[in-house]
Amino acid sequence: VQRQYSGTAGRIENCQIGTFLAYASARGHVLIDRELYLPEPWIADRDRARASGIPDEIEFETKPRQAMAMLARAFDAGVPFSWITADEAYGQVKYLRTWLEERDAAHVLATKVNDTLITTKGRETRADELIAALPERSWRRLSVGAGAHGPREYDWARTPIRIAWLAGRGHWLLARRSISDPTEIAYYVCYGPRRSTLLDLAWIAGFRWRIEECFQQAKNEAGLDHYQVRSWRAWYAHVTLSMLAHAWLAVSRSLAIKGESVSTNQT
Repeated sequence: VQRQYSGTAGRIENCQIGTFLAYASARGHVLIDRELYLPEPWIADRDRARASGIPDEIEFETKPRQAMAMLARAFDAGVPFSWITADEAYGQVKYLRTWLEERDAAHVLATKVNDTLITTKGRETRADELIAALPERSWRRLSVGAGAHGPREYDWARTPIRIAWLAGRGHWLLARRSISDPTEIAYYVCYGPRRSTLLDLAWIAGFRWRIEECFQQAKNEAGLDHYQVRSWRAWYAHVTLSMLAHAWLAVSRSLAIKGESVSTNQT
């Protein structure tokens, strides 16, 4: 436990922070991996770390590094996927984007407004400047799924970036603009099949909301946040069991929708 920024609270709190990997498809979505984020002061104080059960081999890792470790485990396990998406905390990290490209992992990653990108002319330009230079006809109004209050509609646009593309692959900067407030624009760095359309990229960006739904469902239905643990092992035990319970519920729901019976047998 340490005073640190909590995305859930939206402010600095005395809390524990976890990094999670989710899997989403048309049939459902679940959390499939997790890492406890350990601030540097915890790692530096080995006596305190040992008292909380933190193994000596655990070293400090940033959240993007934790994300890379979880993705590597998913790749090694042969988890089938088409795209990877993440919020700005991960998408703005250039070494993470490079790592994904080296593995030919298609992605749509949110990034910050002042992120600098290489244009098709070889110049380094801010994300907001690249999008501001687009003509109004570049924007299309698209729905990327149903929300709590109806279809999630935004105006979307994209522009190619980078000088050279690998065969069959492309790079784009994607932008999502609010209909009610056109000054509210979100930015995404994209890499994937060259044939990818604007709708494809917008749809993948919209899939990131499934992660928030995973957290909400896992907390409400499987007690993901119903704990007061103060040790390393206890955190992993509780969170892992909650994720398993949520995964079972998600699979059961998918089978029920298909009209198949749900087995409760343990294997």
